Amino acid sequence: MFKQQITAFLFFTLFFLALDTYVWQGIKTITPNWTNRAKSILKWSYWGYTALVFVFFLLFRFQIIQIDPNFVKIISAIVFAIVIAKLFWVFFLLIDDIIRLFRWIYQYFFTDIETAPDRPSGISRLKFLQYTGLAVGAAFVGTAIWGIFKGAHNYTIHRKKIKLAGLPEAFKGLKILQISDIHCGSFWDREAVAQGIKLINEQKADVVFFTGDIVNDRSDELVPWMDLFSQIKAPMGVFSTLGNHDYGDYVPWPTPEAKRKNLQELISYHKQMGWDILNDEHRVLEKDGQKLTIVGVQNWSAKARFPKYGNLEKAMDGAPKDTVKILLSHDPSHWREQVVGKQTDIALTFAGHTHGMQFGIDTKFYRWSPVKYVYKEWLDLYTESNQHLYVNRGFGYLGYPGRMGIYPEITVVTLA
Repeated sequence: MFKQQITAFLFFTLFFLALDTYVWQGIKTITPNWTNRAKSILKWSYWGYTALVFVFFLLFRFQIIQIDPNFVKIISAIVFAIVIAKLFWVFFLLIDDIIRLFRWIYQYFFTDIETAPDRPSGISRLKFLQYTGLAVGAAFVGTAIWGIFKGAHNYTIHRKKIKLAGLPEAFKGLKILQISDIHCGSFWDREAVAQGIKLINEQKADVVFFTGDIVNDRSDELVPWMDLFSQIKAPMGVFSTLGNHDYGDYVPWPTPEAKRKNLQELISYHKQMGWDILNDEHRVLEKDGQKLTIVGVQNWSAKARFPKYGNLEKAMDGAPKDTVKILLSHDPSHWREQVVGKQTDIALTFAGHTHGMQFGIDTKFYRWSPVKYVYKEWLDLYTESNQHLYVNRGFGYLGYPGRMGIYPEITVVTLA
């Protein structure tokens, strides 16, 4: 195991060293008119940062010193953002180098002169590429850092009014609040999360739905946050389901029994917080003698890399035939695969999972994120043949401890 750790560490060290060296060559081309002192400061700053990052992750990876995990998350995210910015610049530098290579080939084989023809006055296209790449990279770093310290907890309320065919009069006007993808193992600001929960309770919803991924991997991630999330209340109850991360599939366990125990503990924590967790089950809400059925399934995905634990038929078994049904299912791909056009009495499905990739453009007129190329339904409301799907943007974050453009969501749906 130690040998594998060493090999992996050396591989990534060499990769990032090669990246930094290539980027440094690009930096030198835009500083020819700088003073020697300025060049020296830049050189020491650039390579000093590289050395500090190397030492930091060496100490952390091999547990030479103990480092606060929250501090590691933030430092890792900033370093990651800078690496992405460098890759942006490398893209432009490569275009620059390819152009110069073809110019050199043309000059060598098809001209008799040793130097290239004089260029027009003003900034050349090659300089334009270099400065454009640098500007794009710098803008990304700035946005990524803002996304950590501001965007991560920029809780945004999205309100929708959805008309359900056959909805009983007693449930018209019902206010549903949905949150999803808490990922409490990633949280680093308790006060900010507490403000998000306060905002949830201020909506005074009739019922609250949570659609999976309360932890990243392990049940004990939830323990320090249970006192906060147990504050979420609603007159008709708080209902929850499991997401793909809740099963502990992405970390090693000493025995299968340890993994099963982890899941059992997580389910018990839901119940201790007062949440009614639906593992392929349903509940019937009653009001003024009329009924509405809430169905909840375990994680079920149409994507091969995610598990198919849920059993919709089992969850629906015994449910009143003549009631409108609302489904809680973590992965939105479940809707198209097993619900829409198949289970026509499920009028509305709530999902999460995608996070909107925590990065993208999210406006009233245009929405874009790289995740849209993986999931057909990836964010907000979709309707097909009187059946609706709402994909929540997520309450927390995973991996990158922030959000850029697509912010944490509290959904408020009013039924009509």
